[in-house]
Amino acid sequence: MRTTTLLTAGALLLAGPARTLAQTTDPNSTNAESPFVRLIRPDRPGQTITTNMLYPGQFQLETGLTRYDTGSSVGYAGRSAWGSTLRVGFFNHIELRATQNYLLAPSATRFTEGVPVPYSGPTGFAPLNVGAKFLASTVQNARSQVVVLFDMNLRNGDASYPDKQFEPGARLLVSQQLGQRFGLEGNFGFRQRGFKAEGTKQGQYLTTLALNGPIGAGTHLGFLAETYATWQRQQGWRPGLTSGLYYRPAPGLRLDITAGHGLTAAAGGFTVGAGLAFRLGK
Repeated sequence: MRTTTLLTAGALLLAGPARTLAQTTDPNSTNAESPFVRLIRPDRPGQTITTNMLYPGQFQLETGLTRYDTGSSVGYAGRSAWGSTLRVGFFNHIELRATQNYLLAPSATRFTEGVPVPYSGPTGFAPLNVGAKFLASTVQNARSQVVVLFDMNLRNGDASYPDKQFEPGARLLVSQQLGQRFGLEGNFGFRQRGFKAEGTKQGQYLTTLALNGPIGAGTHLGFLAETYATWQRQQGWRPGLTSGLYYRPAPGLRLDITAGHGLTAAAGGFTVGAGLAFRLGK
């Protein structure tokens, strides 16, 4: 009986490159006081999840509102959603996390041949996503960082969401610090529906590459520039770009605004968003 999941296979595939990349990290360089490490680095905005991991006892909340165009290939097409992520530093180089999206109801009634039609799609709380980051590098927050993320969408959430299933996923997160303040980060991951092998046919792959850092001599104002691509068996490749600005009034507080767009007709759709992130604990 073939019930092997793509998550298990992906874990084995990720383990090899993670070990190889981890060996390139200098164990004698903690790099803890560089601005790139010391200042807050949230997993929002954009598609890229950072390699930054919280230390034990630290908490970080990231929240924001995103508007997705009707042609968007990521997120909730044609809708607006609040997304919030709670990250908690754990022992043994582990970070626990939970992400909850809240899908807003449309502000206007749809019309079909001049007749108003009430909206019948999903609204409210989406299925909860829970996961954990695991350090694959020798030293946490080194100049070269490798982290593995495992997560899963649960089957809870508002009853208006149809055909809810467990959706396991995994990502390999890598980063390279450039100088003391800039960073290049990339993700490679996948997500499938259910646990059986046939669920891989509906799975989605994601690859991202993002550059971020300050603007000017200070560290308060900065930028994000990201390219990403999703792939599904039925849809093929859907590449896109995300760019944004952020303002950091304090080391543990950051506000951001972003805009993104697909690079092909199939990946079309304009996305805008704004949010904040703050960290507690030392």
